[in-house]
Formats: sequence, structure tokens, C-alpha cells
Amino acid sequence: MIRDAPLAAVRPWRGAIFALASSACFGGAAPASKLLLAKIDPFLMAGLLYAGAGIGLSALWLARELGAPGLPRGPRLSGRAWWWFLGATMCGGGLGPVLLMLGLARTPASTGSLLLNLEAVLTVLIAGAFFRERILGLVGLGIAAVIAGGVILAWQGEFMLGGPLGPLAVAGACFAWALDNNMVRQIAHHDPVQIAALRGLCAGALVIALAFLIGASGVDPWLMVSAGALGLFGYGLPLVFFVMALRDLGTARTGAMFATAPFVGAIVSILALGDPVTLQLGIAGICMVLGVWLMLAGQRRSEAAPAGEGTA
Repeated sequence: MIRDAPLAAVRPWRGAIFALASSACFGGAAPASKLLLAKIDPFLMAGLLYAGAGIGLSALWLARELGAPGLPRGPRLSGRAWWWFLGATMCGGGLGPVLLMLGLARTPASTGSLLLNLEAVLTVLIAGAFFRERILGLVGLGIAAVIAGGVILAWQGEFMLGGPLGPLAVAGACFAWALDNNMVRQIAHHDPVQIAALRGLCAGALVIALAFLIGASGVDPWLMVSAGALGLFGYGLPLVFFVMALRDLGTARTGAMFATAPFVGAIVSILALGDPVTLQLGIAGICMVLGVWLMLAGQRRSEAAPAGEGTA
């Protein structure tokens, strides 16, 4: 078993704010991504988002080093932390997007949306099995409620495999991202801006190169700039917030709260794009809000219980 990396004093409410902020930024970027995907190859789009996050955060990191206030700090990556970082980047920034693109090309959209909920499930299972995170009691019920909300939101009344390779590839992508989430947890006490900036630069270069290798064509420079800016605010800053949340909540709780991102995306689509309000969305939202409340209540009960008696 691998022990958690040493973290600062746990403050679950602060962690919840960071986790939900990460979810809101990422989920809110989804409708904007849909608009750009009409003009940019999906694989190239993924690379531009990563690259934009890396370049933008590198500029912010440089500004912070020159004295600009406001961005979180932490010790720089060193020693064994580099191995966790490289593993997370290869899984989440390289293997995950490749498997997802291969899987979605062979899987009906409705089925792919449902299968993506596996990321939260696998993140929790890996955190509990290998990283000694407790997911019992109210916390476990909360995680289950959030995941159930995601399944309800993605359900479109059918589940068609379209052959076994597509769903297996999507599931493989979810497994890669679940490993990524747990690996980043091990270096969450390091500088979150450095982690997110290097992650974006490495993953962006890799995915853009792969996109052109499989036939993607160039796009208008202004579209590239737009995609890069979206990557900074929809992928880069959310990763910084995600790492900050990991410090206080651990992988299972943070991953489950981040799973509310599709609900945020749906709300933004309603407000900005005029999508209809549905009963399905309402039920999913209730499940997710209830799940977040249960996780925080369980965390507080666990901390209040005498040593050895907490089960939440």
C-alpha cells in the first residue's frame, strides 16, 4: 500500500470551494468548446486546449516569480515527485485523450457519455484500494449520489455498444484519468501552478503532434488563440484549483466533486445557448447537491469522532 503524501492541515470547506470552482470552470468551458469544435479538428482542439493552459500558466508563474501576488505557492517538484508528475502526465495528458478519441469514434454518443462516469468510480476505487483513503459512511453515500447524478444526466434512453473496442477504449481512458487523479494527489503539496503549467506544455505538445500525424489540418490563427485562451480558463486554472482541493479533500472526494462539471456545463448551456430545462437535469442536480453535502457532513463527523471511531 502507498501512503498519502504529507499535506497541510485539512480544511474540507476550503477544499470543497476549490473542487467546485475547478468543476465550474471546466464545466462552463464545455459549451464554448462545442462552438470551436465546429471549426477545429477534435484531436487538434484537445492539444490546443492543453497548450493554451500550459503557456498561460507559465506566463502567470513567471509573473508570480517576479513579484505579482495572488497565485498559490508550494515547493517545486524535485526528486521522486518528478516520477509522479511524469506518470500523471503520460496517463492523463497522453494516454487518456488518445483512448477517448479512439473510443468515441467507435461508440454512440449517448453510450460514450455514460461510460465517462467511470472516471469518478475508478478514481474512488483506486484511492481506496491503493492509497488508503476512507470512503465509508456519509462520504461513501455522497460519492455514490454524485456519480448517480452524472449517470442520470448522461442517460439518453439507450445503451448501444457499437462493438466492443469503442467502449473498452473509453473505459481505458477513464482508467488512465483515474490513475492521473491519484498520482497528482501524491504531489499536491508541491507548487500547483508549476504542476499545471508543465502538464499543459507537455500534454499539449504531445497531443498536437499526434493530431497532425493522423491528418489534422491547420486552422485560422485567431481560432488557435481562442482555443488557447479557453484552455487557460477552462483547463489550466481548473487544474490549479483541483490540486489545491486535493490537499484538503483527498482524491476520492475531490474526484467526486469534480464530477459535477457536466451539470455546470448543462446550466451554462441553458443560460447561454438556450438549451431546454428538463426533469432529468433537475433530478441530476438534486443528486449532486445532496452528494456534495453528504461528503462534507461525513468529513466533519469523521474529524469530530474520537480517534479510531470515525467511519465517515
